Amino acid sequence: MPNFYTDNDDIRFLFKHFDLGALARLCEEDFKFASQFDYAPADAGEAIRNYEMVLDSIGQLSGDFIAPRAESVDRQGSTLNADGSVSYADGIAESLDKLAKAEVTGFTLPYRFGGINFPNLVYSMAIEIVSRADASLMNIFGLQGIGETINAFASEEIKQRYLHDFAAGKVTGAMVLTEPDAGSDLQAVKLRAFQDNAGNWFLHGVKRFITNGCGEVLLVLARSEPDRSGGLGLSLFVCDRGPTVHIRRLEDKLGIHGSPTCEIFFDNTPCQLVGERQRGLVTYVMALMNGARIGIAGQSLGIGEAAYRVARDYASSRKQFGVAIEKLPAVRDLLIDMKISLEAGRALLYETSRVVDLNIVYQKQLELNPPADKEQLKPIKEQARRLDRLASMLTPMSKYFCSEMANRVAYDSIQVLGGSGYMRDYAVERHARDARITTIYEGTSQLQIVAAVRGVCSGTAEKYLTELEQQNYDPGLEDLLAKLAEGTKQLKHAVTFVKHHGTEYMDLYGRHLVDIAIDLIVGYLFCDYASSKVEMDVPVDGEAGESKEQTMPMKKRKAMVARRFITKNAIKNDALIQLICSGDKSSFADFGVLIGPVPVE
Repeated sequence: MPNFYTDNDDIRFLFKHFDLGALARLCEEDFKFASQFDYAPADAGEAIRNYEMVLDSIGQLSGDFIAPRAESVDRQGSTLNADGSVSYADGIAESLDKLAKAEVTGFTLPYRFGGINFPNLVYSMAIEIVSRADASLMNIFGLQGIGETINAFASEEIKQRYLHDFAAGKVTGAMVLTEPDAGSDLQAVKLRAFQDNAGNWFLHGVKRFITNGCGEVLLVLARSEPDRSGGLGLSLFVCDRGPTVHIRRLEDKLGIHGSPTCEIFFDNTPCQLVGERQRGLVTYVMALMNGARIGIAGQSLGIGEAAYRVARDYASSRKQFGVAIEKLPAVRDLLIDMKISLEAGRALLYETSRVVDLNIVYQKQLELNPPADKEQLKPIKEQARRLDRLASMLTPMSKYFCSEMANRVAYDSIQVLGGSGYMRDYAVERHARDARITTIYEGTSQLQIVAAVRGVCSGTAEKYLTELEQQNYDPGLEDLLAKLAEGTKQLKHAVTFVKHHGTEYMDLYGRHLVDIAIDLIVGYLFCDYASSKVEMDVPVDGEAGESKEQTMPMKKRKAMVARRFITKNAIKNDALIQLICSGDKSSFADFGVLIGPVPVE
């Protein structure tokens, strides 16, 4: 099998395109850790070499070891044993052991706990690579956000107790949030947290749909204030898997079979409070879920990439009507749209990850080392607020776009293969099953839109698009930049119209507003790539009469991608603007007539 990092020209190009040296300097706090830890980089060049070395190692492991086991993992699944323990599929257990030995299970944790202190941008690349090999494995590998949450909010005692084992890959964890009657609406959580006379905390109640609920370290959202309903009655707790934690069942699922989804009963389980009471949902879980949403976006990219590659290979070799089916216009157009959709999702996710990294750096500086001088402090606060607003908009955008894209690409991959795609002879049916959950867990697409459209309608999107418009681009892209500027003007008009009609109308047309904003953002990102200073040639297929193997500068190829993406979406978005500004409220006014009564069985 190929190396899943080195065989992906787009990831390698973006790795070179981003200013990882500047990002490393911020994450490494001007490389001060080099004097304390042998494996901490002493300068930007060493940091970048470390990043690429780890991605290369994960890419090789994913191609050689993880991917060949994915089919057997899917068929074997997890097992709930008679004693209440859970056994992973053999391939999952073996792959987790390999990842631990590769020392990549503390990706973003500090050096003092044995982590490697990498930026989220590089972590997103790693998640995509692992997910391409086996999406269900990523669900466990990607739960490193539990360690990040403990590091961000827990006491030093709790950090010392858990984070060394997390970084060493000795334990896995779970986000224990949802309940039978509290899925998307986490404010309705009922699981009880209570104290004894000595002040010790305990948990009692049921949680459901918990990914890797059999993990050794559980972060649990529980109601610590019995007299207070809603989010302010909730706190976050950490506990060990032990005799009072009972796995009552494993869900029988459509996909991601290698990732156990558990129903858990806590029977007066000892636990510790993370951070402060009543901030469990509003502060801690929101931070945890935002990290998880970026992880699901990366997982979606990996699934889509895997599915696309099967379809691309099949279309080049399968002959019908005397030609390879990739020569048929309908199939050709489908494959191009799949490929560009993947690149669009990758552009959006990696930019989001970069913004999140910067946001973390600025928030950390304000918390731990703020300048004493008010004039120096003011711009830092302003930048921190800007980055926080931007991250809050881009994160749900990325999760929404990438997960929907993965489902579309997996579906279209089956279509390219025809009847063969529906059979288990090819992996695309597994990719389609695995992709389906990505639009549901960690917040459905509808909830991501509700979150993202607030950023679009509050002016965050407009300010960001203005910043993107003012960057330096290749002069050959002027006509595309004009289309993007016109699109921004249309979006601003649509936002004004929507705000005049109230919140309910904004939510009704939120998907269209978010889609337009994403198309414009990605359009500018593509133009940025087409203006890149990175010198990198990539292979392209020759047409009839040309040699099969050709190369082209990546920036030239990106200019062609930008032209197709921006031109097609400008036409589509014109229609969406008209629809948004139509004032049609039939979904409210005529719901009962249009949908009819609830069917009686």
